[in-house]
Amino acid sequence: MMEEKSDIDQILARVKAEESKRGKLKIFFGAVAGVGKTYAMLEAARLRKKEGMDVVVGYVEIHKRAETEVLLEGLEILPAQKIMYREIELQEFDLDAALKRKPSLILVDEIAHTNAPSVRHAKRWQDVEELLNHGINVYTTLNVQHCESVNDIVAQITGVMVKETVPDSFLEMADEIELIDLPSEELLKRLKEGKVYLGPQAERAVMNFFRPGNLIALRQLALRYTARSVDAKMRAYKEMYSI
Repeated sequence: MMEEKSDIDQILARVKAEESKRGKLKIFFGAVAGVGKTYAMLEAARLRKKEGMDVVVGYVEIHKRAETEVLLEGLEILPAQKIMYREIELQEFDLDAALKRKPSLILVDEIAHTNAPSVRHAKRWQDVEELLNHGINVYTTLNVQHCESVNDIVAQITGVMVKETVPDSFLEMADEIELIDLPSEELLKRLKEGKVYLGPQAERAVMNFFRPGNLIALRQLALRYTARSVDAKMRAYKEMYSI
């Protein structure tokens, strides 16, 4: 019996050792595009750099937003991987370059993104998973419509079935989910001022996700999803310490 307990203790010790080597994942989470997720992520990264952490921008979509672009100044930016696909040049996150550089913290925007066919992983969240397994901390961004478990609900709200999703099993491994929230009225104002999308893309956004009713529903969904994540972590903490 004592030998059996000793074996279990050794297994638990190995599991804890492996977990300690894994990088930490923080997700800047929001209801829709334009609430300020990338902006908040860059502000947090600049603070980490000021504290002395080795920070690298792996891939960031600024969407021609001047206020976001300013926050990139002074940060080391990893060159994008250029891939030709059907005579179109695509820019993708360069996972191998990031692994070779191996910073303490790397920024990888839009985790639900689908990679070009020739890239090692089909999805960007899989790139992030490999970074974490190599002990690299990651900051990333995500909108609620890309969470696999609420995909059907989002389709009912907006009439749009989002094809790019991230498994909840992966999201549950996040060490921190920070909700970036913005009142619907302020978001619609930003959209009209061209601070979210430009031209025809802005018009399509208004027709789909950016209707006032949709924004309220998606905002509520994002709040609930974040609360569920916090609640799960609290239950795990209480179980761990027998509270």
